[in-house]
Amino acid sequence: MKTRYINWFFVAALAMMGCFMTACEDQPDKYEIADGVPTLKYVRSPLPEEADSLLVGAYLGNTVCLVGDNLRSIYELYFNDQKATLNTSYMTDHTVLVDIPKNIPEEVTNKIYMVTKSGEKVDFDFSVMVPAPVVSSMSCEYAPAGSEAVLYGDYFVDDPNVPLTISMPGDITVEGEQITSITKTAVKFIVPEGAMQGNIRVKSIYGTGQSVFQYKDTRNILFDWDGKYEGALAAGNSWNGDNEKKGQILASVPSVDENYMVMGPAPLSGGQWQTPGEYLMMYWPDPNATEGCVPLYNLPQFKKMLEDYKIEELALKFEVYVPTSNPWMAEGMQIRFTSLDEVSMSNQTQDYIWNDDESHEEGKAPRGVWVPWEETGSYDTNNQWVTVTLKMSEFNKLVSGLASDTEFTQDRFAGLSIFLRGGGVDGKECEPIICIDNIRVVPVE
Repeated sequence: MKTRYINWFFVAALAMMGCFMTACEDQPDKYEIADGVPTLKYVRSPLPEEADSLLVGAYLGNTVCLVGDNLRSIYELYFNDQKATLNTSYMTDHTVLVDIPKNIPEEVTNKIYMVTKSGEKVDFDFSVMVPAPVVSSMSCEYAPAGSEAVLYGDYFVDDPNVPLTISMPGDITVEGEQITSITKTAVKFIVPEGAMQGNIRVKSIYGTGQSVFQYKDTRNILFDWDGKYEGALAAGNSWNGDNEKKGQILASVPSVDENYMVMGPAPLSGGQWQTPGEYLMMYWPDPNATEGCVPLYNLPQFKKMLEDYKIEELALKFEVYVPTSNPWMAEGMQIRFTSLDEVSMSNQTQDYIWNDDESHEEGKAPRGVWVPWEETGSYDTNNQWVTVTLKMSEFNKLVSGLASDTEFTQDRFAGLSIFLRGGGVDGKECEPIICIDNIRVVPVE
């Protein structure tokens, strides 16, 4: 029995390549529901090379091929008590390609139910298995002990006989009242004292899943405004000088990990960059430096990471705090990694910072553009720190947010500039405060 996941996009491609060669027939020109009742002989994998692999069960979300007779008489199809979506393009008299519903059944009968248009029901023995929990992300990877944090993912099942538990690094188990809320895709819990850096595990009756991300991740931190982690730099190095608010702690914003960078407050209006000094961080490295203002890709952890991973396998992460008193409603955050040829202390080519018009060559430099207020018109973090993840595969934008045709290469990991401008969305007048800490580049397998 195969446990892999196969979705409809893959099935569609298979259909074009002849996935019906062994047991699935060509589709008729016009689909019509047949009379009578269906006969299901067996269930198999939809992959042509595995057509002889018969299945007695499969996981939620898997695609399977039903094989039998008069299967066009199926009007509704259920796995346990969960109704499946039928696509007549993948139904013939003898085969049906269908996705097992992703919802966890409330009543487990371990049967497939085929219902005809007249209401007759035919069942077939088949087990639907629930995967182990999938732990995808955390609301704040630096959430302090005693605070409430959220794990996001899937298949968080709290069985009365086998309650769901969370294992924090340091052999600390979170259970019972420490877990404040559970849904299929999110778990809220109180962060325990003594939790250390590392991966988080969630255990349910169906198995144990482990996060790829790390709690209190100190890998490859580029800027922490403290300089306390290996390779982490305490500050930027820009022409902007003292206007850059480095290593501050505002009375209104609690620390998440000692010092952090503060952007704002200052007036912003959609499309008008009025106060560059208040919303700007630039790191211009010294090409010859062996310590201090070094090119970022020469930091030991970053250098090793670039040897072990492709750019598209990495992500930029940081913690951010935008207070409700000063929401963000204008300008996108431009995040540019720059090469030594573009911006360095020996080559201060300011065009790569100021010249964001895509009609200029400098303006075509690829970057990430983060506009978290785009859908709602306003963004704040509800007076708490949250973790932001931007995949490096998404660092392919122009200032407008449109796609750039300039390739992002490793040599761009020398310097870093972050500033507010553009994003391709009109905003409202505002004076946001944006606090940032622990800027890092880490794997995202």
